[in-house]
Amino acid sequence: MTNWYQTHDFNRLSLSSDSTLPALSVIALDNLALVTAVGQDTVPYLQGQLTCDLVSLEKTRSTLAAHCDAKGKVWSAIRLFHHNDGVAYVQPASVAEKQLTEIKKYAVFSKITFTQSEQVLLGVAGEKADNAVQSRYIGDGDVRATQTGTAVRIEANRWLLAMDATEADALIADLGERATLCDNSVWQMLELRAAIPAVELVNTNEFIPQALNLQALDGISFKKGCYTGQETVARAKYRGINKRATYLLQGEAEQAPKAGDVFDRSVGDNWRMGGTVLSGYRFDDGQALALVVLPNNLEEDSQFRLADTEALWHKVDLPYSLEDDA
Repeated sequence: MTNWYQTHDFNRLSLSSDSTLPALSVIALDNLALVTAVGQDTVPYLQGQLTCDLVSLEKTRSTLAAHCDAKGKVWSAIRLFHHNDGVAYVQPASVAEKQLTEIKKYAVFSKITFTQSEQVLLGVAGEKADNAVQSRYIGDGDVRATQTGTAVRIEANRWLLAMDATEADALIADLGERATLCDNSVWQMLELRAAIPAVELVNTNEFIPQALNLQALDGISFKKGCYTGQETVARAKYRGINKRATYLLQGEAEQAPKAGDVFDRSVGDNWRMGGTVLSGYRFDDGQALALVVLPNNLEEDSQFRLADTEALWHKVDLPYSLEDDA
């Protein structure tokens, strides 16, 4: 991984659960890895490996997707977009080496080259983020070329940038004191609030894509052709075999829940093992958030607690619907 992030003062932002974020922040995404894929077989090869429909992906849009094993269990949940002369995707750095090894396994007879990129990954967020990014990188849509890379709009006033270190230096210098430099915990909190799943190494090959809500986030195409794990994914939709979903929980904690931690759930007067944490964040006032894979038939009044703790947690409404419209 590049040591560029150590050349700037990206500090943890002190936030309470009701804090207002800075109007403009630049966030070090050193917890993520960027993988590039280049070559004339890039689109057809990845079309047969990922749950998204890459053939139909416009160059002005990004997409979430899952890379699954043959049994439909997720190696990694990725965000994919057109980038320079090919495509690129981002995922947690902890899983990048394993995922890259797996996705390259069947590429020996295809004209495609995968590389874990040394480009810098930055987040830009806050009420002035759209203006700051769109005024610098001209174009239409949510994916725009920069001088050396790509700017990807995740949601309103939140962008992910992949670019060379020199361009990243110039951006920070240009924004100057108008922007607050933050470490990656701010991005993790924003991803949590958006209920976007991340699969760290500890959780790889544990869940099918629907257990991560990827069908609700347009990360699964049920109309494209075959891909690795497609049979399981299709059965989960059409035969109702999926019994889990990802929920956003909030409660008090002494430290941030981390990937792989376990939550218990209330069942009457008793407690049972409930689910697995994908990611978590703790505010300075002791409140915390966690994305947790849980049974999808929970009672509305279910309560939760981290294993071996007493503080009660509750579900927070997701920013999207889990109802299947099809």
